[in-house]
Amino acid sequence: MAFEHIENIIGQTVRRDISRMVGFAQGSLQRAARSIIATPNAHVGIVTGFFIRNAVPPSPETDGLGGMAHLAAGLANAGIPVTVISDAPCGKAVWAVTTELPETVSLEITSLTGASVRSLRERLATGGRPITHLIAIERPAPGSDGKPHREYGADMTADTAPLHILFDEPGWHRPWVTIGIGDGGNEIGMSVLPETIVREDIPNGELIASRTPTDHLIVAGVSNWGGWGLLLAMALADPARAPQFLHDFTPERDLAFLKAAVEVGQAVDDSRVDRPARPMLSVDRLPFEDHARVLSQLRSFVLGCLGAGAAACDSAGARALAEPQ
Repeated sequence: MAFEHIENIIGQTVRRDISRMVGFAQGSLQRAARSIIATPNAHVGIVTGFFIRNAVPPSPETDGLGGMAHLAAGLANAGIPVTVISDAPCGKAVWAVTTELPETVSLEITSLTGASVRSLRERLATGGRPITHLIAIERPAPGSDGKPHREYGADMTADTAPLHILFDEPGWHRPWVTIGIGDGGNEIGMSVLPETIVREDIPNGELIASRTPTDHLIVAGVSNWGGWGLLLAMALADPARAPQFLHDFTPERDLAFLKAAVEVGQAVDDSRVDRPARPMLSVDRLPFEDHARVLSQLRSFVLGCLGAGAAACDSAGARALAEPQ
């Protein structure tokens, strides 16, 4: 039940009703976490960066960056190597966040060409400690026309490296387990969902619905929350290393990651057609304080689970879900 409680907390509706998406993906959070924990010599790659051309200045979203940061920090603190991956348009903001992470976290920034991505793919698969798991968090994937899109349909091809081919490409044998984290249907991993769900529940779903699958899919009201959920699920699956996984999982560290993204990297909140986004300390149109409450709720629940056993964990989950957001 503990993993289900986490899924329910991170799967809360924020801007759109994603209940069918969350329901379909139920159970994947635990499977993804256990896959990483059970792998000897694991090495995790994290792909992120969602570029917004009509932002002022043109910059990536804050969403995805914070989830990446908590995952990378927790994994690195627990002794699991991490490589963060993005592309040139998102590079400054992603780099800014990595300056707040342990020095053992590596960073790879590709150009926008398929050749650059395939070269990186080869290095990740054949290096001294090859990637075993690849996570995409809030990273666009091609839709029905083969192009990545914003939620309102804008074509992102000119600003987006084809990093989806790290997860799936015809004729290529994928050597790692893949995990997708998203909130809108147009991200890497979302093609696991039945197409009817995205088409019927998400605006412009028929066009923007992802065509890139992953082995595991985590759906959240905000993609950052999905990253948090995976980190906490790993802590529950491996209690001996839970203190390391959770060391940086605090509102204070989350604010530090967000400030680095915004104040150094110029990352922006989600941008609408009628209101270009600007750098600010918010994610998916929610102020930092709202995210801090969800983070604290999740942290309290998992710490209660780790310290009190299964029965008390279920009780703590019921209380956590009853708390106002």
